Amino acid sequence: MRPAHPPLPATLSIGELSRRTGANIETIRYYERIGMLPAPPRTASGRRIYGLVETRTLTFIRRSRELGFTLDEIRALLALATDNGANTCSQVRELAARHLAHVDAKIADLRAIASVLSDAVRRCDAGELPGCPLIDALSAQAPLYAEDRRRRGNI
Repeated sequence: MRPAHPPLPATLSIGELSRRTGANIETIRYYERIGMLPAPPRTASGRRIYGLVETRTLTFIRRSRELGFTLDEIRALLALATDNGANTCSQVRELAARHLAHVDAKIADLRAIASVLSDAVRRCDAGELPGCPLIDALSAQAPLYAEDRRRRGNI
């Protein structure tokens, strides 16, 4: 079985880095501007050149973003990844556990939203009320799923 990409050459252009990592060129430049990705060395003509370190860092950032980590959380993870200290794993675990709690809260919110929408669609299908149940629900003064959020401490 062939690898997804040929072996990494010593230097890559920004276009090749983009192709290999799936990151948009403007995103790569943005990560450089905000210090997430170190500014790469440049050729005499000013062309950026990237290597294995930048490829791995950008892959790390992209995968972290796919998991929903914020840029600040990713900065912390990158700092811990280069730290190699005794407490690194426990610190990464703590950061991941906090992020997981946020993800769980979002899932609970999405379930509550799905329940409200499902109920409105069911009521529309059943023709229980005159008018449109969804428009009525959206026009109501009270939040649609405030009680669920209040119980979890999200309001």
